[in-house]
Amino acid sequence: MSTITIRNVDEGVKRQIKIIAAQNGRSMEAELHEILKHAASNARPPRNIADSIRKKVEAFGGVELELAPRSPMRPLPDFGE
Repeated sequence: MSTITIRNVDEGVKRQIKIIAAQNGRSMEAELHEILKHAASNARPPRNIADSIRKKVEAFGGVELELAPRSPMRPLPDFGE
């Protein structure tokens, strides 16, 4: 087990944790263990928009799109410089 020290905790937050701990029949330390365990188990990996879209549409199957033909770039305009 490791130790975590959190400094400058707002008095109101500390008071609320103390109340919640008492309601749950736990010490503040035990309550904070539960809070941290719950927060860590509910943590989600960072969202990737491409993966999110792929998951939503993969059930419908893939689509093969034909690429538009490429042509040489048009000449750049001359602005009289």
